[in-house]
Amino acid sequence: MQKKAIFYMTISALAFALLNVLVKQSGNFNVNQVVFFRSIGTLFFTIPYLIKNKINFLGNKKQLLIARGVVGCIAMTLFFMSLNHLSMGSAVSIRYISPIFAAFFAVFLLKEHIKYFQWFCFLLAFMGVVILKGFDSNIDTIGLVYALLSAVFTGLVYIIIRKIGNSDHPIVIVNYFMIISAIIGGVLSIKHWTNPQGLEWLLLLSLGIFGYFGQVYMTKALQTTEVNQVAPLKYIEVVFTMLIGAIWFKEIYTLISLLGIILIIVGLTLNIVLKTKLK
Repeated sequence: MQKKAIFYMTISALAFALLNVLVKQSGNFNVNQVVFFRSIGTLFFTIPYLIKNKINFLGNKKQLLIARGVVGCIAMTLFFMSLNHLSMGSAVSIRYISPIFAAFFAVFLLKEHIKYFQWFCFLLAFMGVVILKGFDSNIDTIGLVYALLSAVFTGLVYIIIRKIGNSDHPIVIVNYFMIISAIIGGVLSIKHWTNPQGLEWLLLLSLGIFGYFGQVYMTKALQTTEVNQVAPLKYIEVVFTMLIGAIWFKEIYTLISLLGIILIIVGLTLNIVLKTKLK
């Protein structure tokens, strides 16, 4: 069972890494147009699934579902914007500090308590961000701001999903997210629309395919075994992304940037493992 979970999470991480690569490759298109195609590609899977399984499209907690879609769209757009300014490994690593912001939101919105060891883990991860920006001249300030803001909004997404709970099917939540993102991305890209040519259609539509399968296999992995055993594996997305970025885009990582990325991954992984074991 554990081997199957590891396989699922590895496939998920690879799919998300390839999604990052395709977004970076789509840099000549307006970011809102990229968001539009990312969403449309996933809707090819979510809508037939809901129809086939006779699941109510509208869901139950409609206001929260809409909020999740809007906030998620903002987070995704900001992350895609960060990829135009940062190396992929740095952008993905910074986005992954979203659990820190989710924890802060949980304290004020859900009245949860953060344990002492979590503060240590978060401090470790945030030190990684400080090292990336403070000591790596390759880190662009605008890109860093976009990635950090994306992490903030992603943290808020986690809180909204927690509020939704089991009231709505996961595919209904994803479907809302993709429909709202397609509408927002489509409307905002009208003035800056560039007609894809030839293989560019495949490139843009593939965004949604990799995004969908990344999400599906991550869910399967988490359903197959204990969270603390498999959740840290999602951070191998950073490794895949860095390797592909180095080969495909000739991205270069200094020892300082590698240290910052490692601190982020270690801090967040420790948080998952310790939080699960000390419940």
